[in-house]
Amino acid sequence: MSELIFQKDSYEKEFDCNIVEIDEGENAVVLDRTAFYPGGGGQLCDKGVLIVEGETYTVEKVKKNGEKIYHCIEGSLPKLNTRCKGQIDWEYRYKLMRTHTAMHILCGIVWRDYKAQVTGGNMEPLQGRMDFEFENLEKDLIKEIEEKVNQEVENKRNVKVNILKREEAFQIPDLIRTKINLLPEGIEEIRTVEIEGLDLQADGGTHVKNTREVGKINIIKYKSKGKVNKRIYVEIED
Repeated sequence: MSELIFQKDSYEKEFDCNIVEIDEGENAVVLDRTAFYPGGGGQLCDKGVLIVEGETYTVEKVKKNGEKIYHCIEGSLPKLNTRCKGQIDWEYRYKLMRTHTAMHILCGIVWRDYKAQVTGGNMEPLQGRMDFEFENLEKDLIKEIEEKVNQEVENKRNVKVNILKREEAFQIPDLIRTKINLLPEGIEEIRTVEIEGLDLQADGGTHVKNTREVGKINIIKYKSKGKVNKRIYVEIED
């Protein structure tokens, strides 16, 4: 398995690595270590480049294939067993980091104050949506939630990542905030993301180090997706 740099350090923009496998059918390479996030949990995969022997190869998509992470290359493939340097599209990644942390702030507020579970979610750079088990969601409540999430940005809460043994992780109350537990039985270690004093969840994505980095969060609209399923859309100011 590759060393997953992004799991411990979301701020690693460049890294040295080796190409350990090539899949011509997928036009992809597997690296011995990678900072490219393959997508998941509503967060899009990273983009960037690999620099191999002076040549630059565009990484147009990153995805998991079983236990491997495929870096799908635009055009011709580099050679197997060559040393290379990976470079993340940092502007794109950092916007996703800010957005993902914003979604956790929203989730933390809704769970803490209204005990509503998450039923779905998705995000793009600086915008996203999240679904909750609300029976009623009205304009005044939306305004209240928006004020609370921005207060947590102003509170400058630290964001910490830990990797715990499965048994230890599942002793944490309310670790899984989604309606359905999406963690496969075979996973022995669980990665958690904690916004100190607000939120603690199992999560595999990339995040900022402090809520102040998120910026102002605007709830731009909301709508009903069912009797007890309401959708909230957010944008983060650039």
